[in-house]
Amino acid sequence: MAFCAALLCAPAVAQEKGKIIEEVVARVNNDVITRGDLDRARSQMVDDLHQSCPACTPDELSSRLAAQEKDLLRDLIDNSLMVQRAKDMDINVETDVVKRLDQIRQDNKLASMEDLERRVGQSGLDYQDFKTSIRNQILQQEVIRREVGSKIAPDHSEALKYYDEHKQDFVLPETVVLRELFVSTENKTPSEIPALQKKADGFLQRIKGGEDFGELAKRFSDGSTAKQGGGLGTFQRGQLAPNLEAAVFKLERQQVTDVMPTKTGFLILQVMEHYAAGLQPEEKVDSQIVGRLYDDKIRVGLRDYLNTLRADSYVEVKPGYEDTAAVGGTGIDEVPPTPDEDDTTKKKGLNPFKKKT
Repeated sequence: MAFCAALLCAPAVAQEKGKIIEEVVARVNNDVITRGDLDRARSQMVDDLHQSCPACTPDELSSRLAAQEKDLLRDLIDNSLMVQRAKDMDINVETDVVKRLDQIRQDNKLASMEDLERRVGQSGLDYQDFKTSIRNQILQQEVIRREVGSKIAPDHSEALKYYDEHKQDFVLPETVVLRELFVSTENKTPSEIPALQKKADGFLQRIKGGEDFGELAKRFSDGSTAKQGGGLGTFQRGQLAPNLEAAVFKLERQQVTDVMPTKTGFLILQVMEHYAAGLQPEEKVDSQIVGRLYDDKIRVGLRDYLNTLRADSYVEVKPGYEDTAAVGGTGIDEVPPTPDEDDTTKKKGLNPFKKKT
């Protein structure tokens, strides 16, 4: 179901309502990770791979899955450590949770939060578990921002050095980066078309009046790119239809086209970047360079930070399961759950188990 794929974007996938998982595969302080958690995370990984590479062959998908799957337990442990750290830091993200849920509601064109809750239930998930998965994702992002990202700031000298060493990366043909806002006329009667054109004209005036193009696209575009703020990607001369090429290549950065009629609706394009042919000047690509440097640094910094969290925590992995962050498993003896024990109790770490002696 497409809706479920949109919902299950959080790294901590919500549990199926009422399902009890008994096998504990890792303990992270007072939290536990179960075999069910691993199975759900793997299922989500498979879904993500199919969506990110729809043209991949089965062999290519299997190869990508094998490369990522080895870190599955490591990532669940890391996520648990960051959520626990967020609680230690008294980080409150409830406002952000509400905003994220409302964005999911809008993305799925639902009228109310009650409709969202009903749709989540219809997809076989418990709404509170789903909400918790969203909260945990935001908590992890906030911990990374405060504890790692805030300490990483590539300076201008690093950007210049990178530019000098990678100039070949910035030799481009004339190129534009575009995003769209689309008002569809599919399956509409001729009498409805004027109102839809007026709607598109209204969006254009709002953009020219200073409203954010990406936010309007997210909320109102009928195009498949709405969730990405209308982002279409990068295009060189010759890659667009002649009428679109003529419209966008004369524009500068952040400028927008007029409303353009198409066979299926009305289209507005914005030029996010416009690169002249040849070696791009450093100031033109500085933001790209800083982004690359930041990404490289945060990957290293985050792994170091997580290793520090692990060193200060109790992490134990059941033999037979692989944690690629090299926390050795000393073995876990599980105590069978009592008849009235539910999975929520287990997830809180209240299901006791002991090390083998």
